[in-house]
Amino acid sequence: MLEEGQECEFSQRRSRADGFDEEAIAQLLCTPGQDFARTAAGRRVRIMRTSMTTLTQMWMMLLLSNVLPSDHNSDLPLSKCQLVYVILTPISVHVAQLIANAIYLFAGMPPTRHPLDPDKSNRALGFPALIMGLCQSFGVPVTPSKVIRPLITQASIEKYCTPRQA
Repeated sequence: MLEEGQECEFSQRRSRADGFDEEAIAQLLCTPGQDFARTAAGRRVRIMRTSMTTLTQMWMMLLLSNVLPSDHNSDLPLSKCQLVYVILTPISVHVAQLIANAIYLFAGMPPTRHPLDPDKSNRALGFPALIMGLCQSFGVPVTPSKVIRPLITQASIEKYCTPRQA
């Protein structure tokens, strides 16, 4: 249990320049022989879905659907790779604080427009279950007619989280 003002090990490591061993992250999250996508200068920036292990892809689906909403799920940027890494190792992470920070950032983001259809938003719907729950608690009738995000089931894991054959 963290005391008020105390940071988890994940947050402490993120604030240090030498907080994470990117080679260790790549070895844990990538299939053998794969690595981060890199910039032209060689800096690691993200792991593409096709380079991830099945377990990494499963965690990516869960995180990007429920904890840190994202408008795409074809890759994990370095910061989210660090989060999956700590989840899979004995490093402490304060998930409630991560979610609170994500809600705060999400609520303050201006809407973006789709480049081809300006009447549509180009941003993911963040925390749909929270939004629906708040609506219900304030008496707004909620009758979902469309599934916003599909459930993460064994079938979806087999379909979307299986390493691709080269």
